[in-house]
Amino acid sequence: MTIEQLRGQFPILGEKVYGRPLVYLDNAATSQRPLSVVEKWEQITLKSNANLHRAVHKLAADATAEYEGARQAAADFIGAGDAHEIVFTSGATAAINLVAFCFGEAFIKAGDKIIVSEEEHHSNIVPWQMMAQRKGAVLKVLPVDDNGQLRVDMLDDMLSDGKVRLLSVAHISNVLGIVNPVEEIIAKCHKYGCAVLVDGAQGIVHQKVDVTAMGCDFYAFSGHKLYAAPGTGVLYAKKEWLDAFPPYMGGGEMIETVRWTGTTFAKAPHKFEAGTQNISGTPTLVPAFEIATRMREQSIDSEAVAVKDFVYEALKGNPLVRLFGCPDRPEDKIPLFSFCVDGVHHEDLALILDKMGFAVRSGQMCAEPLMDRFGVTGMLRASFAPYNTMEEAQMFINALDKAVKMLR
Repeated sequence: MTIEQLRGQFPILGEKVYGRPLVYLDNAATSQRPLSVVEKWEQITLKSNANLHRAVHKLAADATAEYEGARQAAADFIGAGDAHEIVFTSGATAAINLVAFCFGEAFIKAGDKIIVSEEEHHSNIVPWQMMAQRKGAVLKVLPVDDNGQLRVDMLDDMLSDGKVRLLSVAHISNVLGIVNPVEEIIAKCHKYGCAVLVDGAQGIVHQKVDVTAMGCDFYAFSGHKLYAAPGTGVLYAKKEWLDAFPPYMGGGEMIETVRWTGTTFAKAPHKFEAGTQNISGTPTLVPAFEIATRMREQSIDSEAVAVKDFVYEALKGNPLVRLFGCPDRPEDKIPLFSFCVDGVHHEDLALILDKMGFAVRSGQMCAEPLMDRFGVTGMLRASFAPYNTMEEAQMFINALDKAVKMLR
């Protein structure tokens, strides 16, 4: 596949804004969707729209087959050993909240500790704060250094008292764009009997994920960042955890029997999928996985690496730019760039770039504690996908220079 063929599958990339060609560089927030995903959603909506698992008529059977087929596809895509270890959610946020609640109810008592890293998205901070407050637990923070790298050297001391029950960490920060050494972190935690949740919202996009080889206890990601429909998400959890967890929500589908004297619950994963699920959306994960796999072909991947290297060096070499997330090893950087420009407000830059046709993100990126760590009120973020071209990268750097000159 060539990059031109790839872009042809994403019609929105040919659109114009303000009369200028759209250059979409907000992929870390939401990726664009290919025709195959739209067609899958339309197929189920128009031809198989029925509630899952319950009825015996053909529409229900077809919808159920599509939904459960997506579960197997998710297990295969991330290397899970069993499709029953895949729980469908509305996104990474819902998946993390599920684990925070269920793990807290089952395993946390007053005085226990939870560790999260300093670089986390609010969705991987607030659920743990809520659980810690509810259960009387203590939330500890694993810091990042000035380059944005996790202080993994501090972990042994943090874990050594044996009170840390779970550590939750991003596979890749949505602000810093650094691939974290999750395998090393998991190994350290397991040595002390500490479970690990990996927030894979960015990792699933930029890394080939094998949860079995990684060894994590939980892995969460969203479909809307991986070219699938919005409102879709996946939680991988080892079977022993799912079996031990209480239900997260009550309702239809997650029950075995209901009596006034008490209720018994379905086995995992259905125990955690109460109510009417995303009938048309969840199956779009299948074509999304397929196109994500195609994007890893050498012809596309080599172009993406070249784009990343070009933008990285251009921003690092600009004396006005303060770039956040500069790892010791360049290969640990993904094409996600958060930065500030001396003397220019990030919001003003974003507005000017928008008028030039560039869709970028400005603000705190849902990571306010990390903004505080680096002493800024916000940043500008340009996040690239494999369908972004070298021409677009060069256009972005030129437009950024022009916008800075207009504002300084």
